[in-house]
Amino acid sequence: MPMTKSAEDPQGAVALKLDLMSSPKSAKKLQNKDSSFLNGNPSESPNLEKTKSITGFQTLVHLVKGNMGTGILGLPLAMKNAGILMGPLSLLVMGCIACHCMHILVRCAQRFCHRLNKPFMDYGDTVMHGLEASPSAWLRNHAHWGRHMVSFLLIITQMGFCCVYIVFLADNLKQVVEAINGTTNNCHYNETVVPTPTMDSRLYMLSFLPVLVLLVFIRNLRVLSIFSMFANISMLVSLIIITQYIAQGIPDPSKLPLVASWKTYPLFFGTAIFSFESIGVVLPLENKMKDARRFPAILSLGMSIIIALYISIGTLGYLQFGDDIKASITLNLPNCWLYQSVNLLYILGVLCTYSLQFYVPAEIIVPFALSNVSKRWELPLDLSIRLAMVCLTCILAILIPRLDLVLSLVGSMSGSSLALIIPPLLEITTYYSEGMSPLTITKDALISILGFVGFVAGTYVALDDLMKSGDALSFSNSTTFIQ
Repeated sequence: MPMTKSAEDPQGAVALKLDLMSSPKSAKKLQNKDSSFLNGNPSESPNLEKTKSITGFQTLVHLVKGNMGTGILGLPLAMKNAGILMGPLSLLVMGCIACHCMHILVRCAQRFCHRLNKPFMDYGDTVMHGLEASPSAWLRNHAHWGRHMVSFLLIITQMGFCCVYIVFLADNLKQVVEAINGTTNNCHYNETVVPTPTMDSRLYMLSFLPVLVLLVFIRNLRVLSIFSMFANISMLVSLIIITQYIAQGIPDPSKLPLVASWKTYPLFFGTAIFSFESIGVVLPLENKMKDARRFPAILSLGMSIIIALYISIGTLGYLQFGDDIKASITLNLPNCWLYQSVNLLYILGVLCTYSLQFYVPAEIIVPFALSNVSKRWELPLDLSIRLAMVCLTCILAILIPRLDLVLSLVGSMSGSSLALIIPPLLEITTYYSEGMSPLTITKDALISILGFVGFVAGTYVALDDLMKSGDALSFSNSTTFIQ
């Protein structure tokens, strides 16, 4: 997920989330900040009005860039798992539902801000107050668990992003290294290039570990913002190059299935939900706007642009490469230096992005651990926890060294909960006591059921595919190029 340096320097959304955060000064502040860190939301302060410095156009840029992560590169394969007709239609419907859920979240947050006279409400606090407004006494008594649940899901999501990044880095570096002897300056020859076998992809993951450890030891957001800017530039250039390639000379699509097997559709669901990864920055963006009343219209416009871009990239990529499409479209590009430079740029961009994604869960877990140790042990313990966390993401990536499965797992397990399941239920608990139409209740229940079914089916199919892959996982990154 991309990042920003400041409100006046629009870059990607992850850094926007991070830049909106205040580092914890003591463990006593952690209780009030945990979901703020995870959501990338600012803590409430008397100077909050000074933070409202983002124009409508800057908000739109942040929202669009917040979805321009590695997920978009996996959408062509997602289209294959759904079908050339079912895929775009499903992506359109899921995008509209995700946008509607974002509107629900904003509306509920605004409701509680007005009711409790607070200037800002983050995702976790909104869920907690929603449960407190529930007619159920049990939910009211356990409302604080709603906040903890959101915090936990956001930690899982951010750590999942880090695992995806490690697999992506290994896949793309392996491709570049294996084909380096056959890489040419001419991108027009229709010639198959057999790659030179190198080490296992999991060894490539381990080779990135020392660099990742050094990056996560950087705790200053001002320093990280430099990496943010570079990551956004490299990813933007790469995406432009990819788009101009897949839009040329599209083969006859008549052989592609209109609707794919229902067995692979859950994988489409997980990847698609993973791609709509901006639910955590919706409330911070709304809070940072100079005129927050315009935010719903900007949210709708931004999501419309995102949905159109996703459908275009996913459909064109599948049309261009057909059944040969790989987990990341970058792995299908021709073996010439122009398109291999796309791999290199994305490798550098994702490498820089890792530390910013990692910052979010670290700023929850580390302060909690430091609250029980003396000052002299704070720095060693801080670095040790960061080391353990980055090693954990690397181990998980090694255990599941398939980019398509990691994308689907993260999207199904945590993305569906945050984007589809929780917001509709939140609307019911918030407004039920004030009177809701049966149609609205039915609509919210259906959206949550859809999210839950996607959660169960997507997780099951991804895990089932993983177990069936067995020993073949180590060879899943083998690449054949067409020049």
